[in-house]
Formats: sequence, structure tokens, C-alpha cells
Amino acid sequence: MKVKIGSYPYRLVCNIHARYMQKKYGYTDWPAEQSYEEHVLEAVEDAVQRAYNVFNWLWFDRLKQKIKVRIDKWDTWSMDHTLAHVILPMLVQLKATNHGYPANLTEKKWDGIMDEMIWAFEQKCRYDGWEGDYYEYRELGLEEDKGDSLFGLKLVWEDKEGFAAHQLRMTNGFKLFGKYFENLWD
Repeated sequence: MKVKIGSYPYRLVCNIHARYMQKKYGYTDWPAEQSYEEHVLEAVEDAVQRAYNVFNWLWFDRLKQKIKVRIDKWDTWSMDHTLAHVILPMLVQLKATNHGYPANLTEKKWDGIMDEMIWAFEQKCRYDGWEGDYYEYRELGLEEDKGDSLFGLKLVWEDKEGFAAHQLRMTNGFKLFGKYFENLWD
């Protein structure tokens, strides 16, 4: 798999008046009464923005985000694992840079949901596999009966309840990912 996604197209925006207000007053939400100087800056900004809008119409509005995706045959053999390696770092970055949360949730609740999704994808990406935390095999000796073995290995310990609980938590994290898929933006 090879994925290359370019930045979003942008437009030219004139911020002369806003930058002036930020520099002079430390804010961009200015009072209703403006000085002559501010009215002039606003008029200049409007004129410059009209020129920018022509250029935006001629050039920037025709640009599209460049996206190239190449999928190899082996990428779909275990597609859940393949996608998990892409989704996990994106979720981690989104959590680190997030500036909001869905309207029907609190910030604390959204943070918990993000943690659950990240945890589920971390488990899916584990190189050694999470399943090994819940059972143990040992190799059979030459003299031992191989009738009840799997590839010469004998199960010596397993935790079925722990395994089921772990799988249930992962499944919940993936369900949350699906449920809040359209909220995964910053």
C-alpha cells in the first residue's frame, strides 16, 4: 500500500484590519465605534480582498486536493490489521491536537472515547498479538503423547474470561470508531 495525500487547497484571504486590531488592542473583536484610521483600513482590506477573490476564482478555486492511493494484493489479506496501522497514529495525533468534541458529549467523555478507540487499535497493532496474554503453550518432549497437541505444543494455561473481556473491550473501541467516524476531525 502506498498513500499520498496532499494538503487541502486554500484561498487568499486579506487580514489587514484584523491584524491591525490584534496588534493595537490585542483582540480581533473590536467595539462598534471605529476610528477614521480603522475605517480606512477596513476599506483597504475590502479592496484587496476583491482583488484576491478574482485570483482565487482564476486559480485556487480550481485546485483539488491531490490524493494517490495504491493498494497491493497483500494489503487486503488482513485488511483490519493493515488499516489499524494507518488509523492508530491518526487517532493519537487527533487526540493530541484536538480543539473540540461532538456537540452531544462533554470534553471528558470525548477524551474517554478517544482513549478507548486508541487502545483498541493499539491492541490490533501489537506485533506479538494480544491473544498470547491469555494462554501459554509448551513444547512436548520426544517421549510425550502427541495426540492432544497442536503442532507439537501443549496448552498449559489459559484465561478464557480474560480473553473474552479483552476481545469485548476491543470490539467496543471499534464500534465507537464507527459510531463517531464523522466526528474524527480537528
